[in-house]
Amino acid sequence: MSGIEIWEFRGTSGHVSGSDLVGFHVEATDGHIGKVSRLSEVTGSSYLVVDTGPWIFGKHVLLPAGTVVRVDGDGKKVHVDRTKDEIRESPEYDIDKHDPADSLYRDAYASYYGPYYGGPI
Repeated sequence: MSGIEIWEFRGTSGHVSGSDLVGFHVEATDGHIGKVSRLSEVTGSSYLVVDTGPWIFGKHVLLPAGTVVRVDGDGKKVHVDRTKDEIRESPEYDIDKHDPADSLYRDAYASYYGPYYGGPI
């Protein structure tokens, strides 16, 4: 595995453990994608759930914490290192059905997002 763990916030992101990101706007590399609706800071399993609103017909997406490159607390924005298309094509996430703690589900996300970090984790 390379230097960035997909399920942990990067040390350079500016995220402070315990800070509430719910309600923050999420910015892909090419524009706004939605707002944070859930946040997990469980060690080794940190992620954001983003409500995309009308952008992808009310879909929720899960973004592993390692995709976060910068947290702007003053502007209430989270910047991620993926494009809108990459996020749109990510594995399906149903906020009422899927459990991000499930290892098979996490493996699907690690396989999808992992290549940026030297391959699946």
